[in-house]
Amino acid sequence: MFKSLFKKVNQSIILNAPLEGTFVLLEEVPDQVFSEKMMGDGVAILPQNNRLVSPIDGEVVDVFPTKHAISLRSNEGAELLIHMGLETVNLKGEGFEINVKNGDKISKGTQLGIFDIEKIKKLGYEVITPIILLNGNHYEISHRIQQGEAVNHSDLIMELRKKG
Repeated sequence: MFKSLFKKVNQSIILNAPLEGTFVLLEEVPDQVFSEKMMGDGVAILPQNNRLVSPIDGEVVDVFPTKHAISLRSNEGAELLIHMGLETVNLKGEGFEINVKNGDKISKGTQLGIFDIEKIKKLGYEVITPIILLNGNHYEISHRIQQGEAVNHSDLIMELRKKG
């Protein structure tokens, strides 16, 4: 009888844009690993600005040694990967300046780093940035903005809900 009174409310997790730019559907990313959602579902941003900020409140799980990707965990437990550019692992850190380390607590808007999009383009790499939900077995995307919309750091790009 009292179980329903104490049931946890299924709150959503709002993700803000980690980069300013143009929103792109994951299926439109010119890399099969992302477009076919091999790592998980998500969204992408074609950046117009090089400042990378946290889209969530939580912690830094892993800054890749090549600085091209960062994984985060929200306070609620959703795990995200921000992959700056395509095939940029080959740059071995060139063009990336990361301001956080593994274990750091972060809030929405915390600067994670700088992504030199002009330099990376000149080196022949795509700068489109996928934002992937890594633990889609526990969370689902309940909302995402529309293809082609311009986004800035305060814009909602995705909303997640815990499954079950």
